Amino acid sequence: MLDDFVQKAIHGDKEAFISAIDKCTPILYKLGYKLGMNDEDTGDAMQDTILAAYEKIWTLKNPEYFKTWLIRIFINRCNSIRKKNKKIISIDNLKDTMSVNDRDHNDNLELNEAINNLSYDYKTVIVLYYIMGFTIKEMCSILDKKEGTIKSQLSRARNELRKFYKVSEEA
Repeated sequence: MLDDFVQKAIHGDKEAFISAIDKCTPILYKLGYKLGMNDEDTGDAMQDTILAAYEKIWTLKNPEYFKTWLIRIFINRCNSIRKKNKKIISIDNLKDTMSVNDRDHNDNLELNEAINNLSYDYKTVIVLYYIMGFTIKEMCSILDKKEGTIKSQLSRARNELRKFYKVSEEA
């Protein structure tokens, strides 16, 4: 269904483009928050992403890659905003993203704090792989990195998380 909208959007159908974007908006919004962006910055990144996608939709060769293409644009916009603002990400942002149905609030806070302490690259691969559920191959496409690089970053990020948990258990 998404592929149909994208195919029509590539050929200039504005309504189809809007429908395709509507299907992907929740993913972008969730990703923005999991990457530690606040409401305003997430909104700005989404707006920039949608505009860039609209202007460049004709360059998309295969409609089935629309979602990964859109996420790649979004992550690049998030990186630009992050670099421009050079804000320190607050754990309060992560608290806001947690659902009311979380069983163990403290474990989730601790996990979010651990993820928040990772470098931006490590945080990105952890969020894409474990939280958003993307495969290594999809992440390669989204981040424009080789499979070995993604696997290495995931491994290093997991090691950093282990260190964090080891330190927090000792405290």
